[in-house]
Amino acid sequence: MTQGIYRVEYNRNLATDVWKMRLSGDTGAITAPGQFVNIRLEGFFLRRPISVCDWDGEGITIIYKVVGGGTAALRDVEPGQDLDLLCGLGNGFDVSKCGDRTLVIGGGAGVPPMYGLAKAILKAGKTPVAILGFNKKEEIFYEDEFRELGVETIVTTVDGSYGTKGFVTGAMKPPYDYFCACGPQPMLRAVYDAAPTSGLLSFEERMGCGFGACMGCSCETKYGNRRICRDGPVLEKEEIIW
Repeated sequence: MTQGIYRVEYNRNLATDVWKMRLSGDTGAITAPGQFVNIRLEGFFLRRPISVCDWDGEGITIIYKVVGGGTAALRDVEPGQDLDLLCGLGNGFDVSKCGDRTLVIGGGAGVPPMYGLAKAILKAGKTPVAILGFNKKEEIFYEDEFRELGVETIVTTVDGSYGTKGFVTGAMKPPYDYFCACGPQPMLRAVYDAAPTSGLLSFEERMGCGFGACMGCSCETKYGNRRICRDGPVLEKEEIIW
């Protein structure tokens, strides 16, 4: 983990209440897809944790959904402004655990980290299949970006206004030998129940510090209490207690 000042290159609207921000700065602490940053915003006591969508040697890309005061303040940040970030938080996805054909499943705000994961799986010489779940057509983002990677991409919408009607579980068709998922907890539970294989699930949790000091995001697992911000947010299927 590092703390640093990052400059906003752009902050753009992608879909309904969904924004994409590029920040230039040190990315040396990011070691795995699925890690996150914790952003300090003026006027708010707690930082806002946001998953890393993509990164390179020059900076990071985050995609976030405006759901409250903190993310609304982030939406209003202008290019050229500086933000204080804790970077490289959490464990991220362990690509070495992924199979030759891995389902990469993202639901809504859980889609962004799956993009970086898909790139990492491809780099490892394996085949990701992306399943992106949304409520309706107006909420869809990053379908084209996944396809541009050469990844087979399936989009589902709950109301059937685009792609496959229904939930992501309806698109979990064999053959596959592993899965990785990120999204709201009901979706993760459904994926957990539907998948016959092992897998990794990335959980969202309210956080205080973001690096394991306050214990505010602890959860019980089969192997004892784990801190979502530090021991997670990615947990193995076999350790989860619902």
